[in-house]
Amino acid sequence: MHVDTHVLVWLAAGLRKKFPAAVIRLLEDEPLRCSPAASLELQFLYEIGRVTESSENLLSDLKARIGLEVASTSFELVAAAARALSWTRDPFDRLIAAHALTDGESLLTKDRKILAHLDCAVWAEKQAGSAD
Repeated sequence: MHVDTHVLVWLAAGLRKKFPAAVIRLLEDEPLRCSPAASLELQFLYEIGRVTESSENLLSDLKARIGLEVASTSFELVAAAARALSWTRDPFDRLIAAHALTDGESLLTKDRKILAHLDCAVWAEKQAGSAD
């Protein structure tokens, strides 16, 4: 299962209360991966002061604690899939969503726009009809 950038931030910060019980079960049961685009977005967030750890440190910590892996699918394939995702102009969302699609995996995200447009996007409320 791929995870969106905000999920990585919350996991790194130990903000378990951000996750509904169904999402916690997914996090505990599924192998977790992130797109290199999420790694780059984390670095941008670090550079503007929105997170306190560099992308390298944050991802290294998550790898050690929960076994997070960075997906290694060809950027050419991911970019090709991203070109078809015209529902967003956010380059990070486009690449992160495309990476999950290319890998044939779910994307764990609370992002309303992604949940509304990407069939493989999941969050506990989505199954109940509310994409918070």
